[in-house]
This record gives sequence, structure tokens and C-alpha cells, in this order.
Amino acid sequence: MEKKTGFTGQLGFVFAAAGSAVGVGNLWRFPYLAAKNGGGVFLLIYLVLVLTVGFVLLTTDLAIGRKTGKSAIYAYESMRKKWKFLGIITFIVPVLIMTYYAVIGGWIVNYIILFLTGKVDIASQSDTFSNFISSPNSVWFSLFFMLLTSFIVYGGVEKGIERVSKFIMPVLLFMVVGIAIYSLTLKATAPNGEIRTGIDGLMVYLKPDFTGMTVGRFLQISLDAMSQLFFSLSVSMGIMITYGSYVRKDVDLSKSVSMIEIMDTGVAFLAGVMIIPPVFVFLGLEGMSAGPGLMFISLPKVFAQMGLGGRIIGFVFFVLAAFAALTSCISVLESIVANYMEILNAQRKRATVVLSIVYLIATGVIALGYSTFYVEVNLPNGTTGQLLDIMDYISNSFMMPFISLLSSILIGWIMTPQWVIDEMERGGKKFSRKRLYAVIIKYFCPVIMFILFLQSTGVFYLLKG
Repeated sequence: MEKKTGFTGQLGFVFAAAGSAVGVGNLWRFPYLAAKNGGGVFLLIYLVLVLTVGFVLLTTDLAIGRKTGKSAIYAYESMRKKWKFLGIITFIVPVLIMTYYAVIGGWIVNYIILFLTGKVDIASQSDTFSNFISSPNSVWFSLFFMLLTSFIVYGGVEKGIERVSKFIMPVLLFMVVGIAIYSLTLKATAPNGEIRTGIDGLMVYLKPDFTGMTVGRFLQISLDAMSQLFFSLSVSMGIMITYGSYVRKDVDLSKSVSMIEIMDTGVAFLAGVMIIPPVFVFLGLEGMSAGPGLMFISLPKVFAQMGLGGRIIGFVFFVLAAFAALTSCISVLESIVANYMEILNAQRKRATVVLSIVYLIATGVIALGYSTFYVEVNLPNGTTGQLLDIMDYISNSFMMPFISLLSSILIGWIMTPQWVIDEMERGGKKFSRKRLYAVIIKYFCPVIMFILFLQSTGVFYLLKG
């Protein structure tokens, strides 16, 4: 196998890791979960979880990667031979995610083209999104996105992933801040004569709503926030283990973790500022309840009501979303390529070409899952879904909590937290949150991951029913 390359330094690593973390989950899933779960209540709970559980999971993955110098499968095997199975399970997660991530990227590309060509009226129609994904022609958009991802990963860690991340992440952050500020300046008159402003929408987003709050509802909000962490930080799927294996030994890993936390959480928070105030201004509270359709259905309607400015902002927003999807898609494919190279002792270019062919086929099948290969399956959590939803449920809702549960047991009780702490303090570096890390990885993580895993299996749904 060719000599393993790595990131040139801390900045390149942080941008790449943050690029993996800052994905469509931040721009799409976070805002609608916040709107659904009482605004400020969700934000407070999420922030607490990021600084505790999220910090622990991210630290663990990166430390495992750098200390072992290997990707998921062989990283766990090098720690304890009997735990190689955990590496295999972890490897399966990106394998499944990669089947549909480029599909979502393709959806975003379609909206970029609609806004670029001035077809805002078409983009804003309620049935545009459903008509697009149910058309066999949508597959070409997803295949293009998959090819773009493959091309970047083919270039390697330094010349491909790091170079693209160093360009995309600053631009992405600039665009997020710019649109967020613009959204606060909006104003519109509702049908009942009420004047709605972006600041009013910001208050809806930030103000905690404890109406009807019960222990059960609080638990559900906490579980939603916890599941968002997996999307947001790219933990428990082998990606950060792979990226950690590329990090130089002299990089301050503790500082890097903090920087990734700040960038990822900051973008997620600002995504809410970008999306929720405009939706409130033009669609009212009803628009806030759009759920998963917030990005592809509600937002285009908002942009259409802004006139020419809406066309420009809409175009910029979907370019931003495409950047976020691309950096995440790159990290998922890179994780698979890295494991392939280690397992088969293969060179990067050959591994990338082989896997790209596999995932072009898989992307095509999933993209056609709303038309040619349409199926509808009842999932254990009480929802129904198509091929994309099935892959998403298995990887994100079922496997990731299970992996986090086993990983916390391995590190907390078998390897002991000191194994990770030693890596974080390598070269005399300071790890100020090591006591917090030790307590959470041993006691808190196993409990919350077990609860989250039970939720994913449908236990709570069955009890409720």
C-alpha cells in the first residue's frame, strides 16, 4: 500500500474536519428540529449536549485515529483484537450513508439551477420538489454530484480534501453570516395586517417555549438533540477516526476539538437565523411546521416573495447548501476509501475508481427510489420510508447510537479514559476538560446511548401505542 499521507497542519485538518461536520444536517435538519422543539429549549439542550456528549464522542474518535494511525476497522482491532467487530460495524455506517448522500446533493444542484436561470416561480411551487424527486431524470443531478465528490477524493488528502476544504469553509462561513444578517432585516405584512419582522422571527427561534412541557416531551427533545449530534459532528461513523489518523503528532488535538465544536455549532445556530426569521416573516408560524420540507418547499416560497433579492439570496443559499453537502460527502467517501486501502493493500487512485463505480450505481438506485424503484416500508420508529429513508434509518438512527454505546464501554471501562487522555496530552499539550471527559465516557454516554438505541428500535413507539 502507498505511504499514508496526512494534513499539512492544524488549520488544514480543522477545516477538513469542520467541513465534514458542517453538512446538510446543519442547514436543513437543525433549523426544523429547533422550530419543532420549542426554539430556545432545543437550543439550550443541544448546546449542553455539544459541550458534553458531543465533545466526548468527537475527542474519542479523533484520539483513536491519531493514536492508532489507522482507519476504523484496524483501529479497533489494534486496541483489542476481540473488538475488531466494532470497527467493522463502524465501517458499515459510511458505506450505507454514501449510497444516498450524493442524492441529496443532486436535489440541491437542481435548485441552484432553478434560481440561476430565474425560475423562482417554479421553485416556489409546493409540488416542485416531489415532482422532481419522482422523475427518473433527477438521477443525473445526483450522479453529477457523486462524480464531483470522487474527483476530489481521487486527488488525495493534501491536494484534494485539504485544498478544497480550505477554499470552501471560509466561503461557506462568510455566506452563512451574510444571509443570517440579511434575514434579520426582512419585514412583511401578514394577511391579517400584522407586521412581521426578521427580529420577531429571531425571537421565535431564541425564546424558550415551555408550553405543554412534560417529562416525556423534555426527553423527546433531548433525544432529537442527541440524534442531531451524530449528523452534525460526523461522530460514530469512522470518519473522524480516519481524519484523526491523518493528523500530525505535533498538532494540539484538544484545541482542534474546540475549534471544530465552535465552527460546527456556530454554523448550525446561524442556519437557524438564516432560515427561521424569513420563514416566519413571509409564512408565519404555519411555515415553521413544515418539518423536513422546510428547505426544499418553504424556503423557495420565501425567496419568491422577496422579488429580485430573493432570487439572488436563494441562489447563494443553495450554493452554500451544496458546499456543505460536498464537504460531508467527501469525508464519507474518504472514510470508505481509507478502509478499502488498508483492507486490500490498495493504492488510493485504484480504490477511489473502484468505489466510485460502485457508488455511482448505488446513487442511481437510491435516486430512482422515488420513481422506478419505488417502495414504501414501515420502519420500527413508526414512520414509513423509501430506499433513502431505509438507508438513513439503519445508519443514523439504529447503528450510530449502538456504535457510540459500545465505544463508550470500550474506552470507559476496558481501555480506560486515560488511554485517550494520554493521546490528547501528547507532547505536553494541555487537556483542560479531561476530568469531564472521563466522567461522561464512563457513566453518562453508556446510559444516554442505550436510551437512544432503544428509541431507534421502536420500543418507545410501541409503548406509546
